[in-house]
Amino acid sequence: MEALQEEAAPLSVPIWINNVATLVMVAGVIIALVRVVNSVWVKPRTLERWLTQQNLKGNSYRFVYGDLKEMEKMVQHANSKPISLDDDIVPRIIPFHLHIIRNYGEKCFIWLGGRPMVNTTNPEELKDVFNKISVFQKIPNNPLAKLLVSGIIEYNGETWVKHRKIINPAFHHEKLKLMLPAFYECCNKMVNEWKKLVSESENGSMDLDVWPWSQGMTADVISRTAFGSSCEEGRKVLQLQIQQAHLTHKVLRSIYIPGWRFVPTKLNRRLKELEKEITLLLRGIINKREKGREEGEAPTDDLLGILLESNHREMEDNINGNNKNVGMSIEDVSQLASSSKRRGPPTLWLYPPAPILTRVVLEETRLGNLRLPAGSGIVIPAILVHQDPLLWGDDAKDFNPQRFCEGISKATKSQTSYLPFGWGPRICIGQNFALLEVKMALCLILQNFSFELSPSYTHAPIVVLTLQPQFGTHIILHKLY
Repeated sequence: MEALQEEAAPLSVPIWINNVATLVMVAGVIIALVRVVNSVWVKPRTLERWLTQQNLKGNSYRFVYGDLKEMEKMVQHANSKPISLDDDIVPRIIPFHLHIIRNYGEKCFIWLGGRPMVNTTNPEELKDVFNKISVFQKIPNNPLAKLLVSGIIEYNGETWVKHRKIINPAFHHEKLKLMLPAFYECCNKMVNEWKKLVSESENGSMDLDVWPWSQGMTADVISRTAFGSSCEEGRKVLQLQIQQAHLTHKVLRSIYIPGWRFVPTKLNRRLKELEKEITLLLRGIINKREKGREEGEAPTDDLLGILLESNHREMEDNINGNNKNVGMSIEDVSQLASSSKRRGPPTLWLYPPAPILTRVVLEETRLGNLRLPAGSGIVIPAILVHQDPLLWGDDAKDFNPQRFCEGISKATKSQTSYLPFGWGPRICIGQNFALLEVKMALCLILQNFSFELSPSYTHAPIVVLTLQPQFGTHIILHKLY
C-alpha cells in the first residue's frame, strides 16, 4: 500500500530546472526589448548621424512616428479644399515633401517612421536606383497592406525574378493584340450607353461624370481579358478590391505597430473579411480553369489562361494571328491610336499615376557622391522630376503634346526623367495593357463625341494609392451624329 502511495505521489520538478526556465524567459524578454529599442531609437539615430555627416538635412528623428504625423496633417489640410486649374498640383499632392525641400534644399531626407528616406531627382542617380534592383529594393509593406499590395509589386530578389518570368508572356505586345476584341467590346459598350444618355437629352448634350464610368469600364476590361468566361466572378473580385484599396490607403498612412493586425478593430476585421472572400473567389476561378486545362477545354487567349500556360511551361512560340471581327481591325486601332499617341505621354507626365516612388537600401552602397547605409531608403518625387525646368525647360509645367512628337526618348534626351510607370527592370508590367485600354477608349469616344470641361468640374487631384480625381471628372458630351 505504501509502495502504491509512493508511486502515485506527484513528481517534484528540480529547482535548477525552474531556475533555467526563468532565466530563459528573462533572457527572451531582454532580447525582445533590446531589439525594440534598437529598432525605434538606436538604429534611426545611427542612420541620422550617418546622413547628416554627409551634409544631408532633414527633421530630427521623432520617436516611432518620424515625420508621419506631420505628413498626415499636411495632406489632410491640402486635400480639404479644391484648387484652380491653373494652380500647381504639387502642393496638394505631396505637400510635406515640398515643405521639406523648401526648408532644407534638394539634398534632404524625410522620416517614414524610423527609416530616413533620402530625396533624389538626379537622372543619373535615378538610373542607378532603378537598375540596381538587388541593392535598391521595394520597401516591405505593413502586413495589413499586404492583403492588397502584394505579389510581384512587392516581391524582391529571386522571388520577383521567378514571378516576373511567369507573368511576362501575358503582357507581351502580341498577346495583348489577341485581347483587342475584349477591349473593343468593353469600350464600345460604354460609348453606346453614353450615346443613349445623350440622345435622351433635349439638346444633344449632357453633363456627365466620366470617372465612375472609366472605373467601371476598366473593371470590365480586366474582368474579360483576365478571366474570360469567368468574367462575372472577376468583376466581383475587382469590386471587392476597390473596397480593399480605400481601406489599405488608411493603413499605409499610419505607423506600423508590430502585432496590431491581430487586434480585432473594425478596420482589421473588414480587411481580413475582404481578403478571405477575394481568395475564395480567385481560388474557385483558378481551380475551375485548371480542371478545364487538364481536360483540354480551357481557353488560353485571356490573361489567366496565358499565366497558367506560362506557369506550366507550355507556352507556344507562335501566335496563330486569327482574330474575330471586332468592328475595328488591329490596323484601324493602330491608325486611330496614333492620333492620341502624343496626348498620352504629356498627360501621364503632368499627372503621374504614382507621384512618389520609394526604395529601401538593402546593403551599404554609393549613390552619386553619397554613401548610403543599409536600412535607409530612397524617395523619388516623380512629379517633381517631371516638372524640373533643368530637365524639361521653362515650360516644364505646361501641357505641351509637341514635346513628345518625336518620342519619349528624344523628349527626355535619353535621361531617366519620365517616370509615370517607374523605370528599369521593375517598370510596371501592366503599362502596355493600360495604355492600350486608354487609346481604344479615347479613339471610340472621339469617333462619337466632342466634349469640353463642365462648369461643375472641381479640380482636386488626390492620391488614393494612385493619383485620381477627388470629386470626379465632369465633362459636357456633345454627340457628333
